Amino acid sequence: MPTFITIGYGDQDGYDRTDPAVRDAAHAHDGRLRASGTRMGVAGEPVQVRNHDDAGTEVRSGPFLTSALPVGGFAVIEAASMEEAIEQVAGTPCAVAHGVVEVWPLRDTP
Repeated sequence: MPTFITIGYGDQDGYDRTDPAVRDAAHAHDGRLRASGTRMGVAGEPVQVRNHDDAGTEVRSGPFLTSALPVGGFAVIEAASMEEAIEQVAGTPCAVAHGVVEVWPLRDTP
């Protein structure tokens, strides 16, 4: 079955202004996804790793990419299609609490 990586973006303000019943339903939705095998978690502090021309590893604190909203978390999901993956994430907290979820198909490397 195809694998997808999801990145949820959202901030506390968006979360706080979402109706508590909607938030509770979104967290319950996450619980069902976890129970069905989805691996997900809250984003921690990132580091950037470079090793240009295999000349030595350089590590910098912080994200490389920036966005209007902070990264909230990640998930690895399996779905038969992009459409099914979208259906799976549409009820998650970042999607319903004024954030956004990116869905990236994960393809095998050659």
